[in-house]
Amino acid sequence: MRTSLLPLMLLGLPLAEIAGFVIVGKWLGVFGTLGLIVLSSLVGIFLLRQQGLAVLRQVNEEGRNGRVPSEAIGNGAMIVFAAILLIIPGFLTDIVGILLFIPAIRSFLWRRLGQRVVVRTTYSRTEQSRDSSYSQSQPDKYIDLDSDEFERRPNPSSPWSSGPKKED
Repeated sequence: MRTSLLPLMLLGLPLAEIAGFVIVGKWLGVFGTLGLIVLSSLVGIFLLRQQGLAVLRQVNEEGRNGRVPSEAIGNGAMIVFAAILLIIPGFLTDIVGILLFIPAIRSFLWRRLGQRVVVRTTYSRTEQSRDSSYSQSQPDKYIDLDSDEFERRPNPSSPWSSGPKKED
C-alpha cells in the first residue's frame, strides 16, 4: 500500500464510522444504536473465546503430528484481529470483524496471504519424526555417554560448589 493513502485512511475511517452512527441512530434511535454497539462488543468477546479455543486445539494437534501449524496460526491471528474489530465501537469495523469470523473467508484470505507468510521453527528433534517431510540433514548436537565413560569432579572455585572457595 502506498504511504500517501495511509493518512487518508486514518482520517476516513473515523469519519465513515461517525456517518454510520448517524445513519443507524436516525433509524434505531440513540438507545438502539448504543445497544448494538454493546452487543457487538459482547459478541466479539464470545466469538474470540469460542473460536480462539478451537484454534488453540488445532495448533496443538498439528504440533503433536509434527507439522508446522502455519494455517492455524494465521487463523488465530485473524480471529484476534476480528475480535478487536468487533470490540471497537463502529459499524464498519463490525462488518469486517464479522466477515473475518467466517471460516470460509479466513480460508480464502489465508490462501491469498499465506504464500507470503513464512513460519519458522527453531526447535530440534532427537527422535524420528512422524512427518515424512522431516529430514535429518543436520548432525546431532548431543553425545550419549554411559556412566562409565565420563567422570564428574567438583570444581572448588564454583559458586555452586559446597567445597572451599578460592580467595582473590
